[in-house]
Amino acid sequence: MAFAIIKTGGKQYRVSKGLKFDVELLDAEVGSSVTLDQVLFYGAEGDSRIGAPLVAGATVTAKVIDQHRAKKVINFKFKRRKGFHKTKGHRQHLTRLEVESINL
Repeated sequence: MAFAIIKTGGKQYRVSKGLKFDVELLDAEVGSSVTLDQVLFYGAEGDSRIGAPLVAGATVTAKVIDQHRAKKVINFKFKRRKGFHKTKGHRQHLTRLEVESINL
């Protein structure tokens, strides 16, 4: 089974055909197809290619399944004996992708 290591949103993901995963928000409509061209590594049975820094001509095509937000993350700051506490929240915008193909 072929797989690839791609880079998007400052993070790296190991993907293979049919895998569903979340990435940072991409500007794409639900149901559309996106092409991820920052492929760092390609691997298959008997064949592997390491990029320097990217594998030339390699792309990953994925379908946008959903645009959603992650669970709320709470940031709480506290200093003892000072009466100081501060609470902040954050929800990250995410895009859920399903890998359709890995192309060389």
